[in-house]
Amino acid sequence: MVTKVLPFVLLGAVAVSSLANAASNLPPLKATRWVNSPPLTPETLRGRVVLVDFWEYTCVNWIRTAPFVKAWNRDYASLGLAVIGVHAPEFEFGKRTENIDRGIRDRGLTYPIAIDNDFVIWRAFGNDAWPAKYLFDDRGRLVRRWVGEGSYDEIEREIRRLLVAARPGIQMPSVSDESSTFAKTGQPSYARVTNETYIGGDRREPGAVTLKGDWHTDHQYVELKNGNGEIVLPFTAGEVNLVMQPGPSGRAAVSVLLDGQPVGEARGMDVGADGVARFDRSGMIRLVAGAPRRRHVLTLLSNDPGLRAYVFTFGP
Repeated sequence: MVTKVLPFVLLGAVAVSSLANAASNLPPLKATRWVNSPPLTPETLRGRVVLVDFWEYTCVNWIRTAPFVKAWNRDYASLGLAVIGVHAPEFEFGKRTENIDRGIRDRGLTYPIAIDNDFVIWRAFGNDAWPAKYLFDDRGRLVRRWVGEGSYDEIEREIRRLLVAARPGIQMPSVSDESSTFAKTGQPSYARVTNETYIGGDRREPGAVTLKGDWHTDHQYVELKNGNGEIVLPFTAGEVNLVMQPGPSGRAAVSVLLDGQPVGEARGMDVGADGVARFDRSGMIRLVAGAPRRRHVLTLLSNDPGLRAYVFTFGP
């Protein structure tokens, strides 16, 4: 878990609870704009238990937590829980309205979303990572904070406890199926899985990837200028994703090879049966899923000028 002024996305992190450096009371929510709601304030939220979820639509760690956050909104909003997502962008394209709004639609988020392009809410909370969840009681006092993936059963227990404390005698539904399943299966192990791998000039580790062809290296990304481009990545994992952005045409196609062969049955959800990932959005593209967790070599091929690649993320 790494903390910076603009932090690294957490990879495979188990959620930890900590109140260090966090605001003790719900601070003002001075958003760039709001989605799914008029502006909300600590005053208008008084009397409700509040769960604030800091997220980023390309972040694989948040993507894995999203079904649980949606379930809590589904099951407890009518009982006094207010779920608020705060979207703070990791990359420049993540500030664009059309990209954020598509990410919200793609994930089916119906609860209020505060767009925090300038990290105003982030700083007010003393936040330092994606994803991070802050739980406040009905009087606006911070009760718990969790960073990373996991602990979903614990988070739901705390939500339920605070709802009952706020409204004694309230009839609670059964624990959500999502949290019940997690309690039985637990968090998957990320032992020996490759860490997230940035490709841009600011954070690329020497030797992590090999680029072939005419690539331009920017602070956050590499961009294919023209001709055939190739990215070669050794890794150990069962799942591989890559944050990418299509060029000026708005569409891109990337051929995916695993250990020198078309990816085949190990292809991720964004890869067709022909082994090609075709996409028209700026976001996380799922390339490999269900591969044996051992050492592999991933090769990506494209001839789409303007294609940009940002960061690889992995899973067991």
